[in-house]
Amino acid sequence: MKLLANENFPYSSIYYLRSKGFDVLSIGMDSPSIKDSEIMAIAISENRTILTFDRDYGELIFRFNYKPECGVIYLRLDEYSPEEPGVIIESILSESQLELSRALTVVDRNGIRQRKY
Repeated sequence: MKLLANENFPYSSIYYLRSKGFDVLSIGMDSPSIKDSEIMAIAISENRTILTFDRDYGELIFRFNYKPECGVIYLRLDEYSPEEPGVIIESILSESQLELSRALTVVDRNGIRQRKY
């Protein structure tokens, strides 16, 4: 699976996911300060699932009609260790039966919910 880590996704989690064999492109490392719409364009053109802590992605999808085929995973965590988001993503991708395509997947301490588009 190809992933696209938004600029706010911790580097330690990116390194963790890469060490587990995931193909992770990092906006923070490769293209810092680009616009969310540009991140969406990269995800769409490269078929990558976006990993983000930015709630604006729901608005981009449902209000401005961006539809990344591989979906968006939005983490709503107030406090976390630098590797924890990576561990959570690995668990979701390795153990879950969730279908991430064409969905905004919201992950918080209470569970996971999805809204298809």
